[in-house]
Amino acid sequence: MRILHILDHSIPLHSGYTFRTLSILRAQHLLGWETFHITSIKQGSNQIDEEYIDDWHFYRTPTVGSFAAKLPVLKQLIVIDSLTRRLRQVVETVKPDVLHAHSPALNAIAALRVGRHLGIPVIYEIRAFWEDAAVDHGTNREWGLRYRFTRWLESYAVRRVNAVTTICEGLRNDIVKRGISSDKVTVIPNAVDIDKFSVGGVADTTFKNQLGLKDKRLIGFIGSFYAYEGLDILLRALPLMIARIPELCILLTGGGPQDEKLRQLAKDLGIQDKVVFTGRIPHEQVQKYYDLLEVLVYPRLSMRLTDLVTPLKPLEAMAQGRLLAASDVGGHLELIRDGETGLLFKAGDPQSLADKVCDLLSSPEQWPALRQAGRHFVETERNWLVSVSRYKAVYESLVTNRER
Repeated sequence: MRILHILDHSIPLHSGYTFRTLSILRAQHLLGWETFHITSIKQGSNQIDEEYIDDWHFYRTPTVGSFAAKLPVLKQLIVIDSLTRRLRQVVETVKPDVLHAHSPALNAIAALRVGRHLGIPVIYEIRAFWEDAAVDHGTNREWGLRYRFTRWLESYAVRRVNAVTTICEGLRNDIVKRGISSDKVTVIPNAVDIDKFSVGGVADTTFKNQLGLKDKRLIGFIGSFYAYEGLDILLRALPLMIARIPELCILLTGGGPQDEKLRQLAKDLGIQDKVVFTGRIPHEQVQKYYDLLEVLVYPRLSMRLTDLVTPLKPLEAMAQGRLLAASDVGGHLELIRDGETGLLFKAGDPQSLADKVCDLLSSPEQWPALRQAGRHFVETERNWLVSVSRYKAVYESLVTNRER
């Protein structure tokens, strides 16, 4: 099986998008499939046609030096047109059995242009609805003109491709509501490389003391500081938790658009001496910070993006046998079984968060069962080889229909 993956961007850029891509590719190679990879001009590769990154080969689409590329709508059309031209060249070289386009819809439309012309089946993988992500990032207004245009592109693509995959049931249900047959949509859930995570990491007391946290009990968050993560709810809950557990502190590891707002909120709440902002840290040091935390907290706010999309971070926590508490948004409900693999609290409610986390910290007899159940869940249901094997039936069906 020869699969050409059509991507928005890839490594060496770091994002949840590129990490999911690499995990998929590794698992597909273990399953014996041959993969090829092309990125759009959004990779920003200038005039590079091909590139090797960490032994992975990527075909690049050279960027377009045009004033129109900076204008709404025209910018998207240029992405599609440039990718279509480059994709035609690459297809002639690699002769794939399947064109596998990944979000956003711009990639799927370019793949449709080439696939229809050459008789190659197209599968479109939706990782999120980019119009919803743009709303949270402030680059789009919900149900505004650009929002509706992007949504129309997504619907246009899913109606015309041969098959659709997506990362969770929330997105699958939304796609089906657009009039797409449920038989056409397959869930390939987010997962983890289970072998990369071990259980039983112990806090480095010397490191903890260096952070000024000697004798403190720590809860926290490791990741990107986006508004939808709801980290302000975690900060607002801290005074409520300190009333029950005075030695409690929050460790926020990472950075992002909300960094300064969160630091200011900590000052406004008078808890700046109880919150440690580490800033972004090298990947190889992340484990040291995980080992310091008694409970990982994921207080995502309720909105279309978080109710439809499942995150990776809770799965990574479970893979390490960590204790976790998360808001009851739709994306978390697909991953976390309340009281079994983690705890759920009411989204947007500091009091609910405080009550659940304090109860957990005060009940160490529950910890072994929670840790074991979380690890078992990712081992059996959410490891990448199990997840990626679901592509097999989709690919084989498309190739068989093409041969007919």
